[in-house]
Amino acid sequence: MIDRIWIVFAALNGAMAVGTGAYASHALAAQPQAQEWFRIAGQYQMAHALALVLLVALNGRIGGAALRVAGWLFVVGILLFCGTLYALATIGPLPVPMTAPAGGWSFMLGWLALAVAALRARG
Repeated sequence: MIDRIWIVFAALNGAMAVGTGAYASHALAAQPQAQEWFRIAGQYQMAHALALVLLVALNGRIGGAALRVAGWLFVVGILLFCGTLYALATIGPLPVPMTAPAGGWSFMLGWLALAVAALRARG
């Protein structure tokens, strides 16, 4: 079941990353800072959408709790880091500080959790 959730989330985020890239290129052409925030958010969103697909591919080869933790940390990172950059570009500063850095930490911890899963793998 968790594999399907990761694939669905990955697919939706991949599509959104492509869409936001197009939006940035056309609708934000006159706003270079907003365009840059969208570009960065889209790159991270696509990279971590693909990372979720990787987790599904690795499930069964390596796995366990660390792999699931990595997936959830990637999801949180997408929501916090990418979401914050999209919001900054479209509506301005958010009332909650430090959400983008928290998302960045979530991404890094997700990659470290993936490393732990690999180190714990048998064979």
